[in-house]
Amino acid sequence: MDIFLVILGFILLVVGGEFLVRSSVALSLRFNISKMIIGLTVVSFATSAPELLVSLQAALSGFSDISLGNVIGSNIANIGLVLGLTAIISSIDTDKDFLKFNFPVMILLSGLLYLFLFTGKQISRVEGIALLIVIFIFVLILIRKAIKGQVDGSEGVDETLTHTSIFKIILWLFIGAAGLYFGSEWLVDGAVGIAESFDVSERIISVTMIAVGTSVPELAASVIAALKKEKGISLGNLIGSNIFNIGSVIGLTALIQPIFLQSEEVLSNDILWMIGFSLVLLPLVFLPPKNTISRYKGVIIFLAYILFLLLTFIKK
Repeated sequence: MDIFLVILGFILLVVGGEFLVRSSVALSLRFNISKMIIGLTVVSFATSAPELLVSLQAALSGFSDISLGNVIGSNIANIGLVLGLTAIISSIDTDKDFLKFNFPVMILLSGLLYLFLFTGKQISRVEGIALLIVIFIFVLILIRKAIKGQVDGSEGVDETLTHTSIFKIILWLFIGAAGLYFGSEWLVDGAVGIAESFDVSERIISVTMIAVGTSVPELAASVIAALKKEKGISLGNLIGSNIFNIGSVIGLTALIQPIFLQSEEVLSNDILWMIGFSLVLLPLVFLPPKNTISRYKGVIIFLAYILFLLLTFIKK
């Protein structure tokens, strides 16, 4: 039954997230907001909604390990699983702003998350606001770069939604909200049940199974794009996803409900893996072929992710 709840929860999160993005974009287009602004704000925040609802539901239910594990595990999976497998299929070029902008912001937020947990054993409301301020500044700089034509801010914006009726938008919003609410609730309940049944911690379930589950849509889209030789993923997109996971998901969750450190392993193991996966991108970018995540680099990243999973379950 718990496994069924988790699977159903994942499905509802995917469906709810998709309808929320579509309704948000359609509503924004009706207000004549530019595609660039929609892509950099509405789409970015809406695609983080499933992770946000899971973390918030877990924190409100007293399972802070799931709140933290969901984000930390997703960030690890974005690099180790999604980037690794996609690069194995087809090499990925780095973005020109990777070293100057995206990478430093990701490391900054990762460091802040570690610092907050290390010093206070929690993410307080004030610290949540601090993370949100970083995201706000990050988005403002992105918008400024987009205005100057340095980045493409229209990604994920479907122009066909321009003439969507108000009825459809409201219906999609309702479906999206319901899917996210029930999906997050059932996913957390199922994950807790599985953890109890198999005598493993909620932390392990969240940093592995839940994290992989929330990364599946992105993984599927990236792999399909790579197989079709389409540019469906960039290093900047994945780094941006990790930035939003920490800044907006942890930030907003902590603002509503402070996140307490329940398991020391989150601090002594999981978050160090997350920072490690982030930092390893730097030497990989400079190794030949330079500025490209080639197939052999993808193999290295993916094998590191498998090692992370094995060690996480061995140390349970």
